[in-house]
Amino acid sequence: MTGLVVAPLLVVLVTAVLALALGRRPRVQRAASVAGVAAYAAAVFAVVWAVVLGPDAPGAAAYQLGGWPAPFGITLVLDGLSAFMLTITAVVGLASMLFSVRYVSAENQRVYYHPLFHLLSVGVTGAFLTGDLFNLFVWFEVMLIVSYVFVAFYGTDYATAASFRYLVLNVFGSALMLVAIGGLYATTGTLNMADMARRLAEPAAYGVDPAPAVGLAALLLAVFALKAGLVPFQFWVPAAYTAAPPPVTAMFAGVTKKVGMYAIVRLYFTVFAGAPVGIDVPGVPGGSPLAFLAPVLAAMGVASILVGGFGAVGQDRLERVFAYSSVGQVGFIAVAVAVAAAATGPLRGVAIAAALVFALHHSLAKGLLFLGAAAVKDATGTDSLPDLGGVAGRSPVLSSAIFVGLLSLVGLPPLTGFFGKLLTFDAAARGLATDARALSALALAALLLGAVLTILYTTRVWARGFWGLETPAVEVATVDTGQVAVVAALAVVVVLVGVGFDPVYQFAETAASAAVDSEAYVDVVGLDGGGSA
Repeated sequence: MTGLVVAPLLVVLVTAVLALALGRRPRVQRAASVAGVAAYAAAVFAVVWAVVLGPDAPGAAAYQLGGWPAPFGITLVLDGLSAFMLTITAVVGLASMLFSVRYVSAENQRVYYHPLFHLLSVGVTGAFLTGDLFNLFVWFEVMLIVSYVFVAFYGTDYATAASFRYLVLNVFGSALMLVAIGGLYATTGTLNMADMARRLAEPAAYGVDPAPAVGLAALLLAVFALKAGLVPFQFWVPAAYTAAPPPVTAMFAGVTKKVGMYAIVRLYFTVFAGAPVGIDVPGVPGGSPLAFLAPVLAAMGVASILVGGFGAVGQDRLERVFAYSSVGQVGFIAVAVAVAAAATGPLRGVAIAAALVFALHHSLAKGLLFLGAAAVKDATGTDSLPDLGGVAGRSPVLSSAIFVGLLSLVGLPPLTGFFGKLLTFDAAARGLATDARALSALALAALLLGAVLTILYTTRVWARGFWGLETPAVEVATVDTGQVAVVAALAVVVVLVGVGFDPVYQFAETAASAAVDSEAYVDVVGLDGGGSA
């Protein structure tokens, strides 16, 4: 059972190597690349079923690389939380790759596109599975290095400038992350997350002073907020998302952005939550680093909702509308996590489950919309709203799929976005009955305004770009049926996940339970080698 944990990582790593080796045979390379992504999805679904969701599943499993016991060796851990995130990665990754072979020119596909795509998935998969902080840094770097190349992929002045800004910001972020990890190692004597959680929960037994962990955790929060594109670290998002190839942008918005939010949940709720550190924050229950996380992340989330929402309303290009929308939508996730940090008891799990459902919704809907925008641009030669119009009449299937994505962003039932927003609003409303009522009231107000802004910019996109008479660009448009098929398939997934939401929510609840159950995480890792560093 434990050997299955490493299967998705092995599959995607082998695919990356194979795609690189087949560079001189482009047709075979494309076939191998698509097959590799399909195999990755199959591996993820198989291991998630066997370890987490199946009737005889243990719920979590750990794999010790090289047979070295924790905390000395490198540990990979699959539990409900990492399984949920890997499932999102598999679905978005498969759609993005299928769209890539139809959208990216054959010449550009030969320029290391396929190996880079799979290496991006390697970094994401490793980040979701790793059980120690230093390897989390390593997998982040794998993911980011590939991202730099993809942002600069087309080699234009705009793409080069966007990539350079992205590089500079993340180099500082990576350096800060390394400093924080070094500080945590000096404080706790370990880098293994389970061992760190155990030591911080029982500091007297291990001779650990947990107080420095609060400040070091704050540094990590800043780094992860940068990776997630939260305000005030969102400046790189619009340029990077519009410079990269659109299928990669779908991966950025649907997957890599979620790695930052995953890291916040994993470290703060699984590792740091048990540290007995008194923090006096008005309106937030103290007693752990979560008392610091709640107001700071709430402020970031609220600001992201406002900046992203108002920014999207003012854009005239589809890609930039959706890029700013991504800033705002990740703010919804951050607000839900902030409510969880301020909560105690069952509400904490409810709020994390709400954040996870919203993350799933955003990944599917925004992946659909970025790919849909790319299909429109490929057919018409533009994604400028003033130059579009009448797309719905020209390509009803493509327009209908994009309409589903827009409705999901708005939160219309029974689509996934409805449940994401409903659960997020519900968690914030429940928070009004707790000691964190001020934070919950702020969260509710921001969520409501964010919902209104979402309605505004989605309505504007549909009215200006898809309704009305056909513009000259649309009149001569030729839509690629393969691209439309991928976008339509994602729209079907958005509908099906909403219609069959009950098992999805059960999966999210399992993931949320895994996030807050530090003892279970420590138990599954084993720490056979003892707790000393």
